[in-house]
Amino acid sequence: MRSLAIIPGDGIGPEVIAEGIRVLEAISEISSFSFEAEYFEIGSERYLRNGILITDEEYDALSKKDAIYFGAIGDPRVRPGILEKGILLAMRARFDQYINLRPVRSWHPYVPLKKHFDFNMHFLRENTEDFYIGAGGNLTPGAMEQDMTIRRGLYRLDLSLKAKAEPEDEFGFEIGVLSRKGVERFAEYAIEYAIAHGHHRVTLVDKANVCPSMYGMQRTIFQEKADDKGIEMEYMYVDAMAMAMLIRPHTFGTIAVPNLFGDILTDLGAQLGGGLGMGASGNINPNGVSMFEPIHGSAPDIAGQGKANPFAALMAAKMMLDHLGYAGEAEMLESALTVSLQQNATTPDLGGSLRTSEVTDFVIQQLRH
Repeated sequence: MRSLAIIPGDGIGPEVIAEGIRVLEAISEISSFSFEAEYFEIGSERYLRNGILITDEEYDALSKKDAIYFGAIGDPRVRPGILEKGILLAMRARFDQYINLRPVRSWHPYVPLKKHFDFNMHFLRENTEDFYIGAGGNLTPGAMEQDMTIRRGLYRLDLSLKAKAEPEDEFGFEIGVLSRKGVERFAEYAIEYAIAHGHHRVTLVDKANVCPSMYGMQRTIFQEKADDKGIEMEYMYVDAMAMAMLIRPHTFGTIAVPNLFGDILTDLGAQLGGGLGMGASGNINPNGVSMFEPIHGSAPDIAGQGKANPFAALMAAKMMLDHLGYAGEAEMLESALTVSLQQNATTPDLGGSLRTSEVTDFVIQQLRH
């Protein structure tokens, strides 16, 4: 029996997660997989009521689960960044989920590229450092000093910034940080992942030509680790990688990318695969609790209308099954989803005519047959 934490969240999150639970229940009826679910009210509604984002008690309860199944975060009534940083990014940091896994595969006939490609890119995004580390702020003429503390599973980092400007002005800043230990474990995970999936090289994406202190160190560490394992390294600047994804996506396998660039490239990848409504991700801690989610966001404009595409949430459930050791069940679910696309059993955003729950009905029917 697997213990799952369920965080439906905001917007269409509760709708698509409900469909994911239906699918997991159907799988449990026909396989050895079984689970119990505990729901957590973490999201905008509670924040708007009482200002609570996530409590220490909830962190403690979540840490004891086998996995977290997460819907979406974001609400137009809340200033951008409060929920995202205070809940989603905070959980990734607190649980040291240092790998963000986002598979990008060609879901025909929804791939928008003019040329027909069959591709299956495995993006591994470092998930706790880089420019998303949370070391930012504002400097004003009256306050040109700032102290910051960054806490991660690997370390506590105290930063002190003192500035002087002539002429006086106001400045906003974000500091990017990579630690050697953080890069080492990222490189080790990426290389082992490539070997396990039969890929002969790892593509490392960065901007080492303009950020050599951070990304130069990262390249050196990756090369050292790759040499130890006898695997090939390929280096791509992020702008060149964006172009290459459009013209030769089939040439990439395991792709390692720092946090900020990974956020951008994986959304591009999702669109190449068929759309944001089909993209899923896993926030992975190999030795702790991991979290699985669709990447499409809360989409408040269609919430509660039965229009939400459940595909990404179901793919996130597939990734969670894989992570928990149920590879056969995961493959079965992905096959059922493939049939739903082939037979146009989809929501209107993919050209179909089904409502959210009807897509799930079709998928469950495929699972049972």
